[in-house]
Amino acid sequence: MSQNNILVPIDFSAQSLIALEQSYSLAKHTGSSVTITVLLLDVINNMDEYSKSKFDKLAKQGATQSDIKTNIMVAKGNPYKQIIKTAKEINAMIIVMGLNSSESIRNMGNNAFRFLRESPYPVITIKGKSHRKGCKNIVLPLDLTQETREKVNKAIEFAKFYNAAIRVISVRLRKDRHRENKLIFFSHQVQKFIKSKGVTCTIKTMEGEDIAPLVIDYANEAEADLIMIMSQPEINFKELFVGTTAQKIVNLSEIPVLSIRPMRRKSVANY
Repeated sequence: MSQNNILVPIDFSAQSLIALEQSYSLAKHTGSSVTITVLLLDVINNMDEYSKSKFDKLAKQGATQSDIKTNIMVAKGNPYKQIIKTAKEINAMIIVMGLNSSESIRNMGNNAFRFLRESPYPVITIKGKSHRKGCKNIVLPLDLTQETREKVNKAIEFAKFYNAAIRVISVRLRKDRHRENKLIFFSHQVQKFIKSKGVTCTIKTMEGEDIAPLVIDYANEAEADLIMIMSQPEINFKELFVGTTAQKIVNLSEIPVLSIRPMRRKSVANY
C-alpha cells in the first residue's frame, strides 16, 4: 500500500468502536516504517452532545494502548460525502467502518451500499462483535468476471501483511453447471499464481441456489478473518460477487468484509 492512512468513521456506537480497534490491528500489521495515522470521522450531524475531551481520550487511547498515532478529524454534513471527501484529503489507503444494523452505520441510511459501490477506496465493514487480532485466513470468492480477478493481488497484499492463508472458493448456481469446468480451471490458475507469490492457498468449488450464505458458511468453516468482494456490478448481471450478492454478503456476514471497487476495465492480469 503506497498510502499510510486509515480512515475510521465513528459515531461512538459500540460497533464503530470495534471497527476502531480492528483498525489498530491493521495498522500494526502493515509493516510500514511510516507512522500509520488513524483518523476518526464523526458522522453525526448534531455534535453538541460530544465534547472535545471525548475525542482527545480516543486519540490518547490509540497512542497508549496500541502505540499508533491517532489524529482526530470532525466533519459535519452528509455522511457519505464527508467520508469520501475526508478519505481524499488524507489520501487514505483504506476505510474501516462498523455496521450497526443489516444495512448501515448509524444515521447513514440507504447511503451505506451506495458508499460501498462508489467509494474509490477499499472499505472494510465490520458487523461482528468478536474478532481475532490479526488475520489468519482470507476467503476469496471467485466467479468468471474480470472484476473479481482484480481481488487476487489485493488478497495477496493483505495475506503478506498478516502472514495469512488465502482460501479461494469458486461458487456457481446449480443452473450454471455448464460453467463448472471453466471455474475449476480458473481457480487452479489463481491458486498457482498465489502460491508463486509465496502465499499459502487452498481452493474449494461449491454450488447452490443462494450464493451469499454458501460463501459465509464456508468462511465460518474456514475460520476466516476477512472476506473479499467487489462492490460494483458488472454489466452482465448473471455474474456473482459484484452486485446484489456482494451486498447480501455484507448484510449477513459477522466476519469483516473487504469491498473493492473495480478500477480497471481494459486489461486484467492473466493467471
